[in-house]
Amino acid sequence: MATKTKVLLAEDDKNLGSVLKAYLEAKGYNTTLCVDGKEALETFKRNEFDFCILDIMMPVMDGFTLAKEIRKMDKQIPFLFLTAKSMQEDKIYGFELGADDYLTKPFSMEELLLRIKAIHRRSKINQKDEAEKSQFKFGIYSFDHNRQMLLIGDKQQKLTSKESDLLKLLCQNMNNVLDRSVALNKIWYDDSYFNARSMDVYITKLRKYLKEDPDVELINVHGVGFKLVVP
Repeated sequence: MATKTKVLLAEDDKNLGSVLKAYLEAKGYNTTLCVDGKEALETFKRNEFDFCILDIMMPVMDGFTLAKEIRKMDKQIPFLFLTAKSMQEDKIYGFELGADDYLTKPFSMEELLLRIKAIHRRSKINQKDEAEKSQFKFGIYSFDHNRQMLLIGDKQQKLTSKESDLLKLLCQNMNNVLDRSVALNKIWYDDSYFNARSMDVYITKLRKYLKEDPDVELINVHGVGFKLVVP
């Protein structure tokens, strides 16, 4: 039996939210309803989702802010904005945040479902392409995430799962800053102080493995995160 698509639905109108949740569940989507942005963000941190439906006008934290926070943790997950707003500027801003679509209230359930299916189909293709990217080359190093193996010239260095996951995130963001909170939430699923200290230990280990090539640096970006600098 195929795994159900897990949907995070953030909608402060409880009546509409309940109707949407019931409709989506009837169509085979495992749907979690949150009634404000902060609740939705905490729920996203604790669980894995395949799709987000975000109302823009919500208390505590609006949909735009929520989308920014979600994007820090997961750059791939597709999301669709629901809103009563129809101003062009808001739509443009929504797409700039990485929204896959934008639906203005009132809308039909059928249209929502068709848009979700289309977005999710495109997203799965993109995620498959991304997942296939598991081997990286930089400087004198070759890294195979699937095998958890770092090749240093003709020498092999076996990595732990966390070392391997962390190096993959650094490679995916090569020459760009990897946000500390993104790494913590993706690998440790929590950005607590204890986990942050643990990640610093793994960064130190990776830096030791990468010292063979003077042109490759793993640097701290104070107050932000880390950057893998390669020629």
